[in-house]
Formats: sequence, C-alpha cells, structure tokens
Amino acid sequence: MPPQSLATGQSAPVSIGIDFGTSNTVVAFAHPDGRAEALTFQHDGRSSNNFVTALCFWNELSPGKAVTRVEGGPWAIEQFVEATTAFRFIQSFKSFAASATFQETTIFRERYRFEDLLTTFLNTLVKHADGRLDLSAANIVIGRPVTFAGRMPDDDLAMQRYRAAFERLGVASPTYVYEPVGAAFFYARHLKRDATVLVADFGGGTSDFSVMRFEQVAGQLKAEPLGHSGIGIAGDVFDYSIVDRIVSPRLGKGGHFRSFDKELSIPNHYYANLARWHQLAMMKSNGDLKGLQDLVRSAVEPEKLEKFIEIIEFDMGFALYSAVSGAKIALSSEDETEFRFAGGDIEIKAALKRRDFERWIAPDVARIEASLDEGLKRANTRAEEIERVFLTGGTSFVPAIRKLFAERFGEERLVSTDQFESIAYGLALIGQDAQKERWGVREAA
Repeated sequence: MPPQSLATGQSAPVSIGIDFGTSNTVVAFAHPDGRAEALTFQHDGRSSNNFVTALCFWNELSPGKAVTRVEGGPWAIEQFVEATTAFRFIQSFKSFAASATFQETTIFRERYRFEDLLTTFLNTLVKHADGRLDLSAANIVIGRPVTFAGRMPDDDLAMQRYRAAFERLGVASPTYVYEPVGAAFFYARHLKRDATVLVADFGGGTSDFSVMRFEQVAGQLKAEPLGHSGIGIAGDVFDYSIVDRIVSPRLGKGGHFRSFDKELSIPNHYYANLARWHQLAMMKSNGDLKGLQDLVRSAVEPEKLEKFIEIIEFDMGFALYSAVSGAKIALSSEDETEFRFAGGDIEIKAALKRRDFERWIAPDVARIEASLDEGLKRANTRAEEIERVFLTGGTSFVPAIRKLFAERFGEERLVSTDQFESIAYGLALIGQDAQKERWGVREAA
C-alpha cells in the first residue's frame, strides 16, 4: 500500500521527490489523491526502483576520431564490466559535494566539476526514465543530508553545487528538504494517534536525525519538525574499517621501501584513497598510480604493491566493494563470516568476526550517538518522550547500531524498514502540501 498524503489545504498537481543518495538514487511521484509510486527502471530484464549513483565514461571510435560516451545507473556498471576500451568509472561522487578541496576531475581531457558530474548523472537518469520524468515542468522536492559527508564539509558550497546542477535541467524553484524529514513523512502513514517520532536515516555517506511531532487536526495528520542533526559517518565509513584491517595490509599498507640507506614507511594516503572507495577510480589521474609504480622498484615487499596497482589499473573497485559490502551484511546475522575477494591474479581471504568489526567501528558509533544526542537537545526532547523511533537505511541493520537505539529507547519503540524508497516517497508527499516551503531548509532556499 503506498503512503498516504499528508497534504494540508489544497493539493498541488503531481509532485516529484528526488532522493539523490551516495549509493543509489530514487525518484517518486505523489498524486493529489494521496497515491505515491516510485519511478522504475528496466535493465537486463529486471525492474528496479534504485538507480545506482554511478557514472561510466568511455571512448568510442568514430570515423577519424574518438568520441566520449557516458552512462549512469546500472548501465554504467554494465559498461564498466564489459568495457573493451579506455574508460573512467565514478561511484559515490555525492561524497565530494561539500568538499572545497575537490574542484574538478579530468576525464578524457575534459574537466568536470561536481555540478557537471551531477548534471551528467541526472541526464542519464532522465534518459532511462523513457519520458516519464519531466523535471522542467514539475513540482520538485529534493532531499539533502542534515550534514554532508567529508572532513570539514561546507554545506553552503554543496547546496550551491546542487542548485547549479538542477537549474541546468530546468528545475526552476525546487524545495530542498532534510532527508530524514522525508523519511518521517513516509513513516507517518502508519500512525494511529499523535506521537513524537525520531527518524534515524543511515545512508552510505551520512547519518541524519530528525525529531518530528505528528498530530491529528480536523481529521488530517499535521507534522511539526522539532530538531535535526547529522554527521558524515555511515555505511561507507563502516566498510572502510574492513578495508583498512583486512584489505589494505595485503596491498602493502604498513610496509616499507628503501631510500638510499634508510627504510621508510609507504605513505598511508594511498590507502586512504583505497578505503574511500569513490576515490579509487581517480587514482589513475591524480598522480597516485604513478607514485605507486615508482615505489614498487624500492619496496621491501613489491608483490603487495603490484596487487594494489593491478586493482587500480584493471578497475576492480566494484568487485572489491561488493565483497566488502557482502561481508558486512553477513555479519548482521552471523557471528563470523569469510571475507573473500578475487580478481585477476589477486585473491584475498580472511576470517571476519562480528566482535572484531564492532570493536573497529566503536569510535564511529560513539560519534553517531553524540550526533543523536545533539538532535534531541536541539529538539528540546528527552529520550523518554520519544514514542516511536523509525530506523531507515541499510546501516540501521548493523547490530551495533540497533543495540545503540534499543538501549536508549527500548526495543518496543523501534520500527525498521528495508524499503529504500521511503525518503523519496516522503519528499514527493511533501510536495503535495500547499505550504511545502515550511518543510524546506531555509538556508538552501
């Protein structure tokens, strides 16, 4: 059953909610009669509501010259897997949105800023919507994190880049809404009585919290946002802990190279790039790959660096990411699993125990808890006043995260969903509110 409208007053025409995520992007439509539906994509004989947040650029030979082509979503992954010519695969680029240090990247001699990448990605999404998505003639509500990912994120810069990209697509005056507020609207269709609700949205790059008060007024459910908080820690950071402890040491981290009569440590920044998966594809063009190739000649254990270089040169990042994600998911239901990654001449196998994983992520879980406390403080709400806790996003199934909320609020108050469309549904439904601007993020308007 689709979520019900929370509109107040006269409803707008069909509205569109866009949840541009670190890992996946989802688009939903809401109608004046309360119906809501997600935009589906047909690929390789399968239907999906999730459009993978990825781009693949490649050169295609035309008479007399090479032409650069680009695909997004599952078509980008397909091109990546089947590529027979030079290509660049870019994933999770949302993580760059608030980074002042990321100015541009060069792809086949063309310079791309963040807004260029976002515009390109959205154009591929519109193309594969097959005429069902007209961004220039619609009532658009766009989600954004409470706090963007990255070190010292510049939220204002991120929103400038968002607005520039959407304006190029003809989106004249969108409403920007915190992603957990969208999730709250999705969840509220289940409420049978007035309630104060905490929404915890765990994405790939950020963990965001919103405290909302829902009340029945004249037969309609009204919502009041009480407070928000967020932090740039979520699923990708948890995955990093597995990469850092299991993968990176087998690719040379902690090793040494000889310089004249000294042994020096291999610089860790190469492995920071590996751990931050979205940067792996860029190591070909930012000088890191050449740096590793130079180090091989003087490394104490050159075979490990050669494996690292092979992963970069043959773009094995997607397979590596899948192996790490699979191991993390397995630990949600098992006490121990085997991590295994194989590609080319590389094979990495290791036992992975949940207790070790939880020890590795403990500092990040503590930082997430501190952000949660900040959200409750801003909402002027005590934990015991929260009547329902709505957990959404894949990281909410990590046992350490579930335990944190169960201990703070009680297991009986927790509600979870693995429906990744919840934010997009909620954003679209907000678009049906005649006063939707009150849900918008004021500084982004």
